[in-house]
Amino acid sequence: MSSLDTITLTGLRAFGRHGVFDFEREDGQEFVVDLALGVSTKKAAKSDDVADTVHYGELAEKVVAIVGGEPVNLIETLAHRIAGAVMEDERVHFLAVTVHKPHAPIQAQFQDVAVTVHATREDHGTHG
Repeated sequence: MSSLDTITLTGLRAFGRHGVFDFEREDGQEFVVDLALGVSTKKAAKSDDVADTVHYGELAEKVVAIVGGEPVNLIETLAHRIAGAVMEDERVHFLAVTVHKPHAPIQAQFQDVAVTVHATREDHGTHG
């Protein structure tokens, strides 16, 4: 098996209406997503063609659409939903997706709350 490289996309911001409280669904808030994809970049490096790699612009659009889409109660659910969509691309061998909820309704001073989900090609379709 050839070695894998990593494509990272960090700090992707998107508006969503996720949360367990009614006001979170009504008002919405910003979520931040980080992705690290294990891929082989050798073919793309040789061809210098974006068609031979994971197009991170299209990836960002897909993730923003998921965050802005159907609301869920938990960021755990949102992270798994994103992971499932990213793993549909067979070029992705492993993935770490972190969903940050920096404005979570916590009655204490905090900087961030986040959930990270890991997926591999072997467990695709069995996230959880």
